[in-house]
Amino acid sequence: MDLLRKLVLLFSAVSSGLVAGLLLAYAVSVMPALARVDDRSFVEVMQRVNVAILNGWFLVPFVGALVGGLAAVVLHLPAAARSLLPWTAAGLALYVATLAVTGLVNVPLNDALAAAGEPAALADPAAVRAAFETRWVTWNVVRTLTATGALACFAWAGLAG
Repeated sequence: MDLLRKLVLLFSAVSSGLVAGLLLAYAVSVMPALARVDDRSFVEVMQRVNVAILNGWFLVPFVGALVGGLAAVVLHLPAAARSLLPWTAAGLALYVATLAVTGLVNVPLNDALAAAGEPAALADPAAVRAAFETRWVTWNVVRTLTATGALACFAWAGLAG
């Protein structure tokens, strides 16, 4: 059972770490680069990215961190493993916060951007961008921090165990 706990914590740490790394890449490179392009290009690139990211390479760690975190908490409920339960529970809570921010803020913004229509046909691409960019970037930083916190908690539990 000890080996299973360690493997689940490793999977949870790697999965949440991959998500944190992806979100960090947006925060430190993608969005700063897009901040320098014109409004129509910004809308077009973000619309394309939001379609391209929905693939198995993204979804496996994105969902895997949640599944792994839940499994880690369950596996650490028995008395013999309970000393690590606060860390696994904190990791799960932080990752759930990552998902909540994604689902409540970033995805609706992505959907609104898609609903704006074809970038070449937009009457006011600056307004579309203004309704999206600052809020999306701000909340992406929040979810980067929560995913990184989840990684740290899962990794600490794995090291301490």
